[in-house]
Amino acid sequence: MAEFVHLEVEAGIGTIRLDRPPMNALNAAVQEEIRAAAEEASQRADVSAVVVYGGEKVFAAGADIKEMQTLSYADMVQRSVGLQSSFTAVAAIPKPTVAAVTGYALGGGCELALCCDFRVAAEDTRLGQPEILLGIIPGAGGTQRLSRLVGPARAKDLIFSGRFVDATEALAIGLVDEVVAASEVYAAARRRVQRYVGGPALALRAAKEAIERGLSVDLASGLEIERSLFTGLFATRDRELGMASFVEKGPGKAVFEGR
Repeated sequence: MAEFVHLEVEAGIGTIRLDRPPMNALNAAVQEEIRAAAEEASQRADVSAVVVYGGEKVFAAGADIKEMQTLSYADMVQRSVGLQSSFTAVAAIPKPTVAAVTGYALGGGCELALCCDFRVAAEDTRLGQPEILLGIIPGAGGTQRLSRLVGPARAKDLIFSGRFVDATEALAIGLVDEVVAASEVYAAARRRVQRYVGGPALALRAAKEAIERGLSVDLASGLEIERSLFTGLFATRDRELGMASFVEKGPGKAVFEGR
């Protein structure tokens, strides 16, 4: 039974809920429970989309520095693999994902939000990668995912300085996708992915894979990834249902089976 991270499923949406008061510090135990919750959400047929949520007060204020302070170089050589892979498990969820960000999303908390497809933030949220202020750099994907999301110059600004950005700036630079009142964050995050519940699950999975894999290769290789995934969908029942419904009833009326 997980102590700090729980997967709750309602109406086709799975919520990966962080619950380690007061700040959801991401120690080794939390990281491993995030991995387990992400893997469960990936496998469950009753989960069509995922919200990652830290609660009403804070998303996650970063790594557990007291725990990290005691680690040697040799310790971190071993631990860094698990740290990155636990977050990568969230990025690898083959379904639409959204981070519902309240309070602070700093360091590892920001990196966790970056693993999601979308980010909805509260008006009073602060985000950042302040690792440089500790004499280190982001180690759970921040240097890579942040630069891909907001561009290398903006990523360097945030990582080199360690400064926090407010929700308005985060929206302007593309770090978050929507800003709402703090009381509305979770509901807004659910609304953002509700549209995918009951959708063509295999096509959504293929679209996400094509985009994510294509970002790390040249255009020709990306087009080949797309072609392969595109043609593979012609073996699915949902493709048959979608095209038949379009011909008979017009667009947007298909009822999919997820297979």
